[in-house]
Amino acid sequence: MNIALVGNQNSGKTTLFNQLTGSNQHVGNFPGVTVERKEGTVRYKKEMNVVDLPGIYSLAPYSSEEKVARDFIVKNKPDGIINIVDASNIERNLYLSMQLIEIHVPMVIALNMMDEVRESGGTIKIEELSCCLGVPVVPISASKNEGIAELIEVAYKTFRDRVYPQQTDYCAGEVHRTIHSIAHLIEDHAERVGVPAKFIATKLVEGDISLRDELELNSNEIDMIDHAVKEMEDELKTDRKSAIADMRYSYIEKVVAGSVVRPGVDRSRERTLRIDRLLTNKYLAIPIFLSIMGLIFWLTFGVIGSFLSDILGEGIDGLSELVRRAMESVAVNPTVISLVTDGVFSGVGSVLTFIPTIILLFFFLSMLEDSGYMSRVAFVMDTLLRKIGLSGRSFVPMLIGFGCSVPAIMSTRTLPSERDRKMTIFLVPFMSCTAKLPIYGMFTLAFFPKQAALVMISLYVLGMVLAVLTGLLMKNLIFRGKPVPFVMELPNYRLPGMKSVLMLLWDKTKDFLTKAFTLIFIASLVIWVLRSFDATLNLVADDSDSLLAGIGRLITPVFEPLGFGNWKAVTALLTGFMAKEAVISTFAVLTGAGSANLPEALNALFTPVSAYAFLVFTLLYTPCVAAIATMRKELKSRLLAIAAVLYQTGFAWIMAFLFYQVGSIIFG
Repeated sequence: MNIALVGNQNSGKTTLFNQLTGSNQHVGNFPGVTVERKEGTVRYKKEMNVVDLPGIYSLAPYSSEEKVARDFIVKNKPDGIINIVDASNIERNLYLSMQLIEIHVPMVIALNMMDEVRESGGTIKIEELSCCLGVPVVPISASKNEGIAELIEVAYKTFRDRVYPQQTDYCAGEVHRTIHSIAHLIEDHAERVGVPAKFIATKLVEGDISLRDELELNSNEIDMIDHAVKEMEDELKTDRKSAIADMRYSYIEKVVAGSVVRPGVDRSRERTLRIDRLLTNKYLAIPIFLSIMGLIFWLTFGVIGSFLSDILGEGIDGLSELVRRAMESVAVNPTVISLVTDGVFSGVGSVLTFIPTIILLFFFLSMLEDSGYMSRVAFVMDTLLRKIGLSGRSFVPMLIGFGCSVPAIMSTRTLPSERDRKMTIFLVPFMSCTAKLPIYGMFTLAFFPKQAALVMISLYVLGMVLAVLTGLLMKNLIFRGKPVPFVMELPNYRLPGMKSVLMLLWDKTKDFLTKAFTLIFIASLVIWVLRSFDATLNLVADDSDSLLAGIGRLITPVFEPLGFGNWKAVTALLTGFMAKEAVISTFAVLTGAGSANLPEALNALFTPVSAYAFLVFTLLYTPCVAAIATMRKELKSRLLAIAAVLYQTGFAWIMAFLFYQVGSIIFG
């Protein structure tokens, strides 16, 4: 039983998906596209498989997410649809529900956030609403796990028994006549593609060109459809899209009037408006946002995170020493001992010490996201982003970029404009991803222990400022034009669901551990081998005679003006091309230092000024191979991807050069 989970953004869809599936889920991509696809088995109903479709507002294919959702429902023909509806914003959410009903697939509406409706003093008459819509309606509160068991049972029976939506002909007048005349005209085509004629007719009236092309209509049929739509527009004195929207909302108003009892005072909305007067204030919004992020960085890197990372680092070093002694006690070959302790434990262990830091950062960011605050930040950033030729919608991929550039670049598919998409892809790598946190953490510990939070904030802010400068450059030279209008629904403030937050933390931790014990593990072994042997595969007594040192020396002259023209630093940057976490594991292997001793080893390679220049270069230079491959796929151009890599690396060199030269003059 394949079930599609469909709903608006901010309707609680992810929370419901987690409640339905628990840990029985996996993440992939929809076939042929890089829009993320979550899929999982329903708990206690193993025969029900749920596919979490992207959050959308309609089935009009104006963005890749809407196209993915529509194609999955229309072409894959799931056994049923669970449509999650935000009960506190029911009119807006039912607009999508009306379109889903037209597809004529067994469907259940999960009326979410009923706890907020009750708290505000409102009521929704479930039976009346179900009768008007012609589909089962189940009241739930996904964040509190209320009504989930009932939803599963109702959905299972509805989909098992193939209970289709009750046909409700809610169109009237000219719209009714136009839709039904077109439905009659294309009836044989609709039957051939296996989609209800009325649904297709409605989409054709809206002007859905892609669906019209799939029907393979002849020129006479297209002319007849256009003539019917033109007559409707002339009589209603409005355009085709407005006519369909008016038709749907007119019916929704009748449904809501008969089934929803409004509260005298919407406390949740009033509370949200009071908070927004401060958090979206014209003058205070950005300083407040920077203050919140500063507090998060201070707690993550200066108070809690560093303390936990130190404890974990000491534990890993202690385990490494125990393994060393155990191997020495049974007379294991010294080369093998070095491979295990100096290669594996130093390389992988130095990265693992930053797990607490990464977990804390994602915890705070997910709390902000789930509370509804990040939507406000996107709204506030719209004004600033428009100055560089983008809209607030581009802030979302950039925000994801602080986690990882790969999904951030993929998420640009939600942008409706090709110009905005390409420009945003170029700017995403300037957002510092979590893979760079081990580098920042180790260098601040070694050179700026008392100013750790300040250094971290400066790097993140620097990335954003330079992204703005790059955006201005691209706006005037490459991507000329204006951004598309930005419309975004701001949800009420809510308490984050701890289960969703914890599941996100587990996913991020699992991803980090997977990378540590695969890519970083292999990179550490390769670095150890190249560092331990010369070109003739003989063990070397001195690292500087190794094969790796020879490779590094070929490139060191390029980085001497930046203050770190030593082969170990250059080698670390080269391995960072594979994965940024590998920079620290490479330093650990090359210096032979454990997690606790690595800061001291770095002090022998850098000065504070050259260390900060190294951090600036790390912040800005080309992202990892996975991000570059994703960039090439999304830009649909190898040349553009190469240009992006060359620009970012060249820009990183210039900025690191300026910081080092100016810093050397100021600080001697």
